[in-house]
Amino acid sequence: MMNGYCDNMTTNVILCGVGGQGTLLASNILAETALKSGFDVKKSEVHGMAQRGGSVVSQVKFGKEVRSPLIRKGEADILISFEQLEALRWADYTRPHGLIITSNQKILPMSVSAGNSKYPENIIEILKNHFPKVLSFDVLAEATALGNPKCVNIILMGILAKNLPLFNKDAWIEVICEMIPPKILELNKKAFERGWEL
Repeated sequence: MMNGYCDNMTTNVILCGVGGQGTLLASNILAETALKSGFDVKKSEVHGMAQRGGSVVSQVKFGKEVRSPLIRKGEADILISFEQLEALRWADYTRPHGLIITSNQKILPMSVSAGNSKYPENIIEILKNHFPKVLSFDVLAEATALGNPKCVNIILMGILAKNLPLFNKDAWIEVICEMIPPKILELNKKAFERGWEL
């Protein structure tokens, strides 16, 4: 057993982000990798106003037997966030000793852009004060360095893969090869490896 996850229990993962960040593709990759690894998998999604930059949330549960796709507050073993405000928004769904993996990217919600509210300060510090396991990375900078800022989601999957020892690394790469179009496959394989290194 590593990081509190073992193969005789259900593992609950929440992926959250903003429309256009590839959150749903990432959740599909996670779910398919879990299936290939022999787990029962359930998944649910809330798209919100995804096309307008609204919140996008996907819940993935896997284990020997999963009865419900929904994760209640305080039940997520892992929270993966593509944007730091979304990490804060969904943090109360994480177990007290759960793992939070977040990009430190800031995408202003419409309410902030319109001047109706203020973007919170020191979000990463707030998360670290409440949860002992918070990994924060400048994932956008890493993706941009690889040549395409849109591969943030695959870098985050690489980080998740390194911190989730239930799956073989080759299973992740196999699924990525199946789900990513050939013309951008090599870039995304590099993105996964970069996340694994981080």
